Amino acid sequence: MWSAFSVASALAAAALAKKAVDTTWTVATGKNPPENPADPDVDVWEAVSWAIVSGMAVGLARMLAQRRATSYYVRSTGHLPGQLAKDGK
Repeated sequence: MWSAFSVASALAAAALAKKAVDTTWTVATGKNPPENPADPDVDVWEAVSWAIVSGMAVGLARMLAQRRATSYYVRSTGHLPGQLAKDGK
């Protein structure tokens, strides 16, 4: 059960972060985010900037969501999920 809960929270957070980053990019640059940063028509610095910004935002959102999910799990069950317990219990 923990694995499904953890994955679901991470996916939801990643989707929300992607939407927020897309909107912020459009407002900040006046352009849509690169559809495919590997496309030669996309400026290399735009591709690098997009990769850094989107990667950090999605990674941070996933990590925070999984931490919140763990906290909720601990409050609900009274113990860490087996995969996170230091002694394997």
